[in-house]
Amino acid sequence: MSALAKRATLLLVTALALLGAACGGGSASESTPTKPPLNIGVMYDGTGATQSIGLPFKNGIEDYVRLVNSKGGVEGHPVNVQLIEMAYEVARGVEAYERMKQDGAVMVLAWGSGTLAAIAERCNADRVPCIIPGGGVARMADGQKYPFIFPMTANFWSQAAAAVKYALDQWKAEGRPGKPKIAFIYNDTAGGREPIELLQRIAQLEGFELRLFAVPLPGLDLSAQVQDIVQRYRADWVVSHLFGRSPSVAIKQFKEVGFPLNRVINLGPGASDDAVRAAGGWDVAEGFLGAVYTDMGTDLPILAEITKMYQEEGRQPPPDITQSNTYYVQGVADAALMVEGLRQAVKKYGYPLDGVKARDGLRLIRGNVAGVVSVQMSERDHEGGGQVRIYQVKGGRWQPVTEWFSAYRDVIQQMLQS
Repeated sequence: MSALAKRATLLLVTALALLGAACGGGSASESTPTKPPLNIGVMYDGTGATQSIGLPFKNGIEDYVRLVNSKGGVEGHPVNVQLIEMAYEVARGVEAYERMKQDGAVMVLAWGSGTLAAIAERCNADRVPCIIPGGGVARMADGQKYPFIFPMTANFWSQAAAAVKYALDQWKAEGRPGKPKIAFIYNDTAGGREPIELLQRIAQLEGFELRLFAVPLPGLDLSAQVQDIVQRYRADWVVSHLFGRSPSVAIKQFKEVGFPLNRVINLGPGASDDAVRAAGGWDVAEGFLGAVYTDMGTDLPILAEITKMYQEEGRQPPPDITQSNTYYVQGVADAALMVEGLRQAVKKYGYPLDGVKARDGLRLIRGNVAGVVSVQMSERDHEGGGQVRIYQVKGGRWQPVTEWFSAYRDVIQQMLQS
């Protein structure tokens, strides 16, 4: 059995064990939660520039919470999730936070780096944990400086660091001399620009050439940037931080000019099934890489649990499960992290919870959660270690090409302390 196969088997056992723990056991007598609810809030984009991410993400959140509640909730408490659509607009995100806080949410999942930047001081002052897995403002990963901000998983710094490490390792493994020329193409937003300073520091440390290529929203035509990268700069590798509809455009346009897609690695938001399908399908995107903070695919154990729930309800599982949707899985993962934080808090403090107790619960999460995300939370590290996994489009699906790993943690820690 290969190392990846052994790990898959281990994750199956771990996922089922964690799900049973989060759901309070799942026996027939516990199928209906009987204790007071635990309230959480989740923002999402259902109408704005990132709606292609936000809608399946929302479905993943809802389905995981419904699964937990169907199995007895968290230590007998049902999880009540308040979902607010904010159209990827900062002002509406701030309004959503205030509504959730007023309605008693003990933790809030924010949407977009701009939104988190706008509410961060409020989260700390109100003592309400604000969560943004896989993104946000990377400098806020320091739990001592930002005690109520939780990136929770590998943020854009860690994803970018892992992407560069993978590119340099591949370059060396191929026996190529010197260092590769790396292009960084990104959506010109607060979140898109987030990794730039880190990449510049790594480039100086490693001695490779780095050039930046901004893409204004909505990012539906990248021909000028792609031609500049391939024909003028002559990049060896491309690290891409595109989201929304831009990743599919990038796949098509890099393919059209003959740039090898196995030299293009997108950070989490753009490494998706939707991007592949919109680009023309799996054959078109063969070789395309992603640096992601959750596992991917249709064969994940947690998806089998959700599918079973639908079947027991006499309903057909949605296409998000059966056809694979990266953003749906990210919603499942983020809900699982929030639920696990609630479970840890209830086990430590009992009911009722407040923001401080919920924060302490989030800090206690360690290990693989729901079989899709790996974190090591602590009082200081609210990112959970920055674990990333590289996936690649191979043979009609996303396949893992690395184990979980982190990269350039020393550089990241220096930036956090600066």
